[in-house]
Amino acid sequence: MDPSQLPLRDLHLPDAIGWWPLAPGWWVLIALLSIGLGRLLQRAWRQRKFNAPRRYALRELERAEAEYLKHGSAVTLGRQVSELLRRTMLAYAPRHEVAGLTGESWLKWLDQDLPVPYFHTEGGRSLLQLPYRDPDGQFGDVDINAMLSAVRMRLSTPVGGRR
Repeated sequence: MDPSQLPLRDLHLPDAIGWWPLAPGWWVLIALLSIGLGRLLQRAWRQRKFNAPRRYALRELERAEAEYLKHGSAVTLGRQVSELLRRTMLAYAPRHEVAGLTGESWLKWLDQDLPVPYFHTEGGRSLLQLPYRDPDGQFGDVDINAMLSAVRMRLSTPVGGRR
């Protein structure tokens, strides 16, 4: 028999293993990654929702400061800032803990969680009497910038150490 007439063919290699359908291990990995991503998104959403009153309060503080530069009334600014600070702190702390605080106890509560006691300095202390002063009086003894920086620091620092 002639070897050229034999019905032989070349060797055929099997097809490459396809990537689809995925192996069960890949499905488990995809599920774990999806759950992890979902938890991260949920946490970010909760954090954003938790910080919404602080972001709003900081915007309102900027608005009140801009209004002060227009009208120049320190008493009006003191009232706006005092009310804003009280409303914002009520959003983060229990009402029974914050609503009844006045005077030194209010300043002490505002100073908690701050790195420096801003409200026991002259700027923060001016919140106690500024809203109740005569609008036509002299305000040379009030440091508006120190008061605004103390309020800004309180609004940007989380209450109770929560972030």
